[in-house]
Amino acid sequence: MTGFWESAPKWLVDLKDDFVLNFLDEGRWKWLLEGLGHTLLITLVALLIGLAIGVVIAAVRSTYDKNRESMELHKSVGYYVLKFFNGVCHVYLTIIRGTPVVVQLLIMYFIVFASSRNSLMVAMIAFGINSGAYVAEILRGGIMSIDNGQFEAGRSLGFNYVQTMIYIIIPQVFKNVLPTLCNEFIVLLKETSVAGYVGIVDLTKAGDLIRGRTFSAFMPLIAVALIYLVMVIILTALVGMLERRLRKNER
Repeated sequence: MTGFWESAPKWLVDLKDDFVLNFLDEGRWKWLLEGLGHTLLITLVALLIGLAIGVVIAAVRSTYDKNRESMELHKSVGYYVLKFFNGVCHVYLTIIRGTPVVVQLLIMYFIVFASSRNSLMVAMIAFGINSGAYVAEILRGGIMSIDNGQFEAGRSLGFNYVQTMIYIIIPQVFKNVLPTLCNEFIVLLKETSVAGYVGIVDLTKAGDLIRGRTFSAFMPLIAVALIYLVMVIILTALVGMLERRLRKNER
């Protein structure tokens, strides 16, 4: 093997030396592994938080939109309560979707949770709140696309509005929007690359730390890009398989 490197082209030897310097010396590859773990953990927990927020907001906004005309005729206490919460949800969606995620992350870390130094938890909450706005609109669009006859079918079975939503509407909505939600997971995975702004050693930050130690930018940053690319390719392939499975079940 030594003889091979002695006769190898200079550019190949330089590439090997660069690889050893960036990943093997001092076990720097472990930084990438640790960063990958933090990236996946933040993404998963943020997705669950976003899903919980999205379901609640989508239910409030779609309920208001579907029943606004009939409720305006009576204008009961329930109408004003629902109108208030719909307004709160609208403000939340406007603010979250109208500001950059990195600014939201910094506000959560340096202002809202200024007394906490658990940056991992703060990042999960910040990305979860951000994801919730997009999940909410995905689910709301799915609910609004369901024919009103489905709601009437629920009432004919003796269900109230909430029971109709839980047992009839929501299962259909999730089936229809599941591929879109999976794509939101892919987007969220890439958005977490700014977690390093609050001191988290995520995948991107790990690559930047290696670059700072070795003063070599090409190898660590290209490695980070390739890892993200491989993850996105795998997730995109899984989403494609899911979409084909759902189409096959509809036949």
